[in-house]
Amino acid sequence: MSDKLTSSSELLASVDQLIRPEIKALSAYHVPPAANMLKLDAMENPFNWPGCLQDEWFNVLKNVSVNRYPDPAAQGVKDKLREVMGVDKRFDIMLGNGSDEIIQIIAMALAGSGRVVMAPEPSFVMYAMIAKFVGMEYVGVPLKEDFTLDLTAFLSAIDTHKPSLIFLAQPNNPTGNLFEADDVRKIIESTSGLVVLDEAYMAFTDSDLLPMLEEYSNVVVMRTVSKVGLAGLRLGMLMGEPAWLNEFDKIRLPYNINVLTQASAEFALTHYDGLLEQTKLIRSERNRVCSALENSEGFMVFPSEANFLLVRVTKANTGAREIFEKLKSEGILIKCLDGGHPLLKGCLRLTIGAPAENDQLLSALKGVIFA
Repeated sequence: MSDKLTSSSELLASVDQLIRPEIKALSAYHVPPAANMLKLDAMENPFNWPGCLQDEWFNVLKNVSVNRYPDPAAQGVKDKLREVMGVDKRFDIMLGNGSDEIIQIIAMALAGSGRVVMAPEPSFVMYAMIAKFVGMEYVGVPLKEDFTLDLTAFLSAIDTHKPSLIFLAQPNNPTGNLFEADDVRKIIESTSGLVVLDEAYMAFTDSDLLPMLEEYSNVVVMRTVSKVGLAGLRLGMLMGEPAWLNEFDKIRLPYNINVLTQASAEFALTHYDGLLEQTKLIRSERNRVCSALENSEGFMVFPSEANFLLVRVTKANTGAREIFEKLKSEGILIKCLDGGHPLLKGCLRLTIGAPAENDQLLSALKGVIFA
């Protein structure tokens, strides 16, 4: 028994000595269990493919050689993405296992002693986390109270910290809003670092930042197919000048896009118009849910160009955490953001679901507020 205790003590001592302090200080990214829950916390498309399309997809998968390594470049997927997203041939495309891997690749390529990653706050948590993973300093610049960019503060932070890498999400997560295009341009023009324009939610807005690749040599654009109904494929993409992507591709691990994802993505992109029809319905439902909440007591709803709504609980003696827990007890999972950032005090994030799911959510919220 004593030997085991000694071994355990030595193990903990080794872990404590060898793991980097900044990694030990982090908490792992937590995804709550969602079995048997109405899942409205992760910005997923609520719609599955129609049965006939599923059958066609299954026939495609039957012919995939899972005993062989995938195409390391996933060229077929790139060709389909270039077609459906209108990417000019002068720009390259690099694929990642979700946007997270692409963020990590970029950060690894630019990491160095004293180098800084910058982003507005609150924004996508992985910008800050991955900066710490690769040993870069992270500087978050708070948004204004209405979640618009504080341009003066951002430009001042650029002048002070000289960031090597800036992330701007358009629309922003978790706030849902678009930053003013002129503000984005001023940030790009004020830095010698690389600016990553993250368009993860581009299917739910009319904004399109690809033309900025033509205007600025220090810009790359990142997108994903997760929000258009393909979250389970974990497929992200980066578009930009070959000079940038050739360097990033040196870090990308071989065969990072598996054969089933490649075959499924090529098939789905062939039917991309159908996926966009689903996003139109989600946009319509977003407007309906927004109107319903604006016309009820207890909530302040922020403008959204994404497939979710950020709301602040305004009813006295009712907290965001309390509403989150009550909904959870009723089998509805949303995202409680209260405590995640000072600007998100009292805030909840609601993913837009199918019409019946949204009705269930609205009814439950009404019940909680007027209980």
